[in-house]
Amino acid sequence: MADLLKLDTIGRRTWIGLGLVVLGATGVLDAWTGSAFSSAVFYLLPIALVTWFAGRGPGLAMCVAAAVVWLLADVAGDPATTSVWLVRIWNAGVRLGLFVIVCLLLPAVQALRREKELAREDPLTGAANRRRLSEAVDLELMRSRRYDRPMTVAFIDLDGFKLVNDRLGHATGDRLLRAVVDTIHRSVRRTDLLARIGGDEFVLLLPEIDQDAAHVMMPKLQATLLARMRERNWPVTFSIGVLTWRGGDVVAEDLIKIADRLMYDIKHNGKDAIAYALHTTAAQPQHVDGSMPAYQAGT
Repeated sequence: MADLLKLDTIGRRTWIGLGLVVLGATGVLDAWTGSAFSSAVFYLLPIALVTWFAGRGPGLAMCVAAAVVWLLADVAGDPATTSVWLVRIWNAGVRLGLFVIVCLLLPAVQALRREKELAREDPLTGAANRRRLSEAVDLELMRSRRYDRPMTVAFIDLDGFKLVNDRLGHATGDRLLRAVVDTIHRSVRRTDLLARIGGDEFVLLLPEIDQDAAHVMMPKLQATLLARMRERNWPVTFSIGVLTWRGGDVVAEDLIKIADRLMYDIKHNGKDAIAYALHTTAAQPQHVDGSMPAYQAGT
């Protein structure tokens, strides 16, 4: 999906120009091959590209251009039957109607895609929401079990965020949250997933990261976040609970809750630190009464 979002940043004129190039090439190919080959799908391609990325107006103009090019290709490919112009014009009108229908339906599909993405995304920061996180953690657990690979979940809480909101205002607090998300996205891999699950609480899913790698990665991330806060004179630090899965029966919500408890242990013991735990087949989570299992933990 990230790659698709990058395509959205390309200018409308570029997409229109690309559509015209593809349409011209399609017309030449159609005239060269004649009526022996069906070329409808190739005419739909530039229409779909321009409509999706440049809008309905340019898409409708591309529909008209495609119908005209197809008509000219018919004439060039079979000049011996130029006398049946009524049939050619009728066919061109039918094709134009088909193109217009596709052009009008695509924005609806695009709106549904965007609505689906928004339902899985935090509107303020652009991070994933809790629903998307739970789905991703469950899928990663399945993959990790199948291939016997580790995975790590980090629960990140912002110390002092309420003070920023109270003293500097909620607008500043919103900028701070967006800065945190931007900093984390720049510091982690594209395969990692960051989710905002509360006002100032975030969860980071790290596939293929074992406990040793987490001990190297998380202090660096914490230091980078603290540096960003100091640049803006924001009095915020970070308490982080890091749980590495290396075996055992557990579901996504259990992993998140255990990492959350690790983070709260830090909050109750001075804040601004990192706690680590390891989940193995010998250590099963007690997710009913909230008690902390005997994980290997340390700061």
